[in-house]
Amino acid sequence: MAEIISSSYAARLEREQHLGEVREAARTLANRFPHAYWRECDKEEQYPWDFVKAFAEAGWMGIMMPEEYGGMGLGLTEAAVMLQEIGASGAGMSGASAIHFYVFPPAPILRHGSEEMKKRYLPALARGELLMAFGVTEPTSGVDTSRIRTRAEKKGDRWVINGQKVWSTNAQNATKYLILARTSPRDEKRPLDGMTLFFADMDRKHCDVRVIDKLGRAAVDSNEVFIDGLEVPEENVVGEVGKGFYYLLDGLNPERVVVGMEGIGIGRAALDLAVEYANSRVIFDRPIGKNQAVAHPLAECWMRLTAAESVALKAAELYDNFQPCGAEANTAKYLGAEAGFLACDQAMQTHGGYAYAKEYHIERLWREVRLLRLAPISQEMVCNYISNKVLGLPKSY
Repeated sequence: MAEIISSSYAARLEREQHLGEVREAARTLANRFPHAYWRECDKEEQYPWDFVKAFAEAGWMGIMMPEEYGGMGLGLTEAAVMLQEIGASGAGMSGASAIHFYVFPPAPILRHGSEEMKKRYLPALARGELLMAFGVTEPTSGVDTSRIRTRAEKKGDRWVINGQKVWSTNAQNATKYLILARTSPRDEKRPLDGMTLFFADMDRKHCDVRVIDKLGRAAVDSNEVFIDGLEVPEENVVGEVGKGFYYLLDGLNPERVVVGMEGIGIGRAALDLAVEYANSRVIFDRPIGKNQAVAHPLAECWMRLTAAESVALKAAELYDNFQPCGAEANTAKYLGAEAGFLACDQAMQTHGGYAYAKEYHIERLWREVRLLRLAPISQEMVCNYISNKVLGLPKSY
């Protein structure tokens, strides 16, 4: 028994050392881009290409891709830690999203694409040379994906797609578009059948891309895409026709874990700024951090962030060990988004009126982290999952 315990402890120690090295490397690289860089990207609505290039050159884009396709062959835990450090550097969602959308949207291709498709596209994605957009959400269907109206019709050896997507990230610059479209009518008994994934060219003759003017993360574009007669060859169908929605499900838990970790990272960035300000800002002949009304809320933020991180890392470890992690992944997303937003909001309170001044960077982090309570899944939908799948309560949606 003692030998087993000793071996387990050694493995755990080695794992923690490895994650520490990942953290340090990601942190060092992300910190090369200061708050001022992200403020300028946000102000000018400028895609952070220098940041993306730096991470691509260091190999991070392929962190979860197998080495045979040019990736690092690492797990969800390492990817989650990397994205947390990006958020914590002050990059916020502008930096996290820019890397996130290289790492996770290609997952259906990796798991279900043909070998030819994998060899053709995955190495370019791992090198950061291929930018893709993701088209699932539609303005009329919301979270009920079974009711999407974008359709693909087979014509000879090609498919022709017509429809509309919304909130497609990266579509202003993307050259490829992963699209979910209906290929057969909706069946009330099996509403999620009959949808297919296509890895299409972002052909501007057939894709009218319109940027959405939004609250935050202006550096990374969000778009409406109007698709009219977009042709896709048969070889660019991902997996089997009619099973596209189920392929998307494979990536839901990993994405929820990293979204939670991104929120935690942004919260830590805001907390660091607030603590620095609370120690240096002197009012009534004393630093404001000496007042419990300032100190205690910041302490609570630290505890919430730390607790959320523990759940997220547990979920990532379960996933990497091929264990069920739905409850933990959803919880990580919920708690990470809440803790991150609370920390940013409390940082605003700590700075007082100065929080509205962009030179303090708090308002940018606050605007960007708010997104995570809405997307990629709302907090209410997480509660639906936990109440139904974990607690066994009747389905409410």
